[in-house]
Amino acid sequence: MEDRRGEWVVLQVSGEMDLVTSPAVRQHVHDAVAEGRHWLVLDLSEVRFCDSSGVGVLIAARRLMRSCSGRLRLILPPQDAAHGSHVHRVLAALGVRRLFDVYPDLGAATELDEDDEDAVDPLSA
Repeated sequence: MEDRRGEWVVLQVSGEMDLVTSPAVRQHVHDAVAEGRHWLVLDLSEVRFCDSSGVGVLIAARRLMRSCSGRLRLILPPQDAAHGSHVHRVLAALGVRRLFDVYPDLGAATELDEDDEDAVDPLSA
């Protein structure tokens, strides 16, 4: 479920994000932060269902990453994609989609932009 790409920890989530599975995702996010990893990508491209508890985990992850000056990025297929558009629709319907930095794939999500390069600690590189 976890991978590392440079400064980024990538958590791959698949299947459903619901009352049963969301606590595990929440725990993986907390574990990454506890290990000092503050740049997190949640790959939701294989999530087929997300209920309010899943959305709650995403919002809590965003809050946690912001509290430690971290970064959170989501990987979601485009809204018109045959697979994976469910999470897009749920986030949009709840009016929280705008809260997240969304990328179409892992390469785009882990690419450093100007803000990221300024935030990298040269001693840890």
